[in-house]
Amino acid sequence: MSHPTSQPPEDSVSQLTLSPPSQLSGFEWWRRTLSYQTGLGFTSQDRAQYVYDYQNRNLEDKCQSCNENLKWVLQYSPSVIFMMDHIRKLNKDNEPIDPKFITCATCDFTKGGGFDPQSGVLLCSNWIRSKWQLEDILTHELVHVYDYMKFNLNYKNLRHHACTEIRASMLSGECRIWAEIKKTGLGNFGKKFQDCIKRRAIISVSANPGCRNQEEAEKVVGIVWKSCFNDTRPFERVYR
Repeated sequence: MSHPTSQPPEDSVSQLTLSPPSQLSGFEWWRRTLSYQTGLGFTSQDRAQYVYDYQNRNLEDKCQSCNENLKWVLQYSPSVIFMMDHIRKLNKDNEPIDPKFITCATCDFTKGGGFDPQSGVLLCSNWIRSKWQLEDILTHELVHVYDYMKFNLNYKNLRHHACTEIRASMLSGECRIWAEIKKTGLGNFGKKFQDCIKRRAIISVSANPGCRNQEEAEKVVGIVWKSCFNDTRPFERVYR
């Protein structure tokens, strides 16, 4: 069973009537991109429209860009190289961990990526906007690979699922303080890092077929929070 885990920018496109991206002129696409990045004159409907357009525009180019960026991060990203090295150390059969188990593809679910023990790591090229976002998503998924190999991770166990999601969001860099400030402002500064991790973990666990509702996901994340948040393996510490 596949487990899409890494989340794209938190914009909802469900239950909306949106125009096909093919109808957008070059100028209109540029205007929407600029507005999305700055937040100026952008309503929630505009944001959802932009995300929908991005997901479905130039899919072949996005896949090519994803593969090029993947090649780059595998060669130069400190976090990806670090995680790949530690995954190789856990390989009990002493077989090389081939980067080919990481693939770029167009996804029909609204996630940035996923990990499946049988299929490997999937990177959703139609959701990934930059090399740096790909780096965070891949690091996130490699934490899942590491946890699966080291701790016999079982996604049917909600506590296992919650723990690996907490660790993946914490260790991947996707909850950096400055990124959260950009999204939510300066308020409640001291808790932004933890709030981001909890929010992402709850969303992922809520999507688990074995989870009844968001309330159960919140409860499970709360139960494992302390031990999993304090477990930074294989990193020595976390830089926020």
